[in-house]
Amino acid sequence: MLVTLIWGATFVVVKGALRDASPLPFLAVRFTLAGVLLFLVIHRGLVSRQALGAGLVLGIFLFAGYLLQTAGLLYTTPSKSAFITGFAVILVPFMQVVHGFPVRAATIAGALLGLGGIYFLLVPSGLRAVNRGDVLTLFCAVSFAIHIVLVGSYTRRYSFRQLAPVQVLAVGLLAAAALPLNLDFRLVWTVRLILALLATATLATGFAFAVQNWAQRFTPPAHTALIFALEPVFAALTSRLVMGEGFGGKTFLGAALILAGMVVSEVWGSTAPSPVES
Repeated sequence: MLVTLIWGATFVVVKGALRDASPLPFLAVRFTLAGVLLFLVIHRGLVSRQALGAGLVLGIFLFAGYLLQTAGLLYTTPSKSAFITGFAVILVPFMQVVHGFPVRAATIAGALLGLGGIYFLLVPSGLRAVNRGDVLTLFCAVSFAIHIVLVGSYTRRYSFRQLAPVQVLAVGLLAAAALPLNLDFRLVWTVRLILALLATATLATGFAFAVQNWAQRFTPPAHTALIFALEPVFAALTSRLVMGEGFGGKTFLGAALILAGMVVSEVWGSTAPSPVES
């Protein structure tokens, strides 16, 4: 829950940092710094070939999610971005079907509520009101959902001390490798940007992903996703307090439907026994 609070609060921080940096260089510096920090603080021993492969796979989906989310924040608001990202919570149980988990009626009901919420959130004034940031963030939610499911699987086979540093550093290196493709490169070293990089690299990346990879050894992916449902709530409160962002009726309804879908899907739809228990 503490990690979720940190992630929710940093939507506003990243939104401000994007005034001084374009998404790719921001991600490259943030995740490379966090990855090096994790290797220095929690890494123990050599990384096995299997753990290295798993960490790289996690890093790819994490990179895709953060790139889409950060790019989306250029065009949409922090709270809207957080609620759309929260749609990943509803996607997780469906993705677990691949691992042998049945889908219950409550899970389908939760997904329908979430889809209704996405509609009201993205289309408050008709289709013309949907911006490219909303669409990018929706694809980001898919990538994050895959990441949550994979973390739940890999952390039962490999130590979080190996997975967390590898996947975080992989994001930084992928972002750095993609820099030549960035046509709108911007990196202005202001106090605001430096503080944002320090906060996101240490708390929202290094600390947060170390805790997530450790905690998911004991918590099923669906339960982890339910806790993550609080992220858009924290983001909306922070955006309201810091940026004075208001909510219209349809936007509030959309956010409420997504939260309702999260709760219905996870509380009543994720209690099916695991394939082993079955």
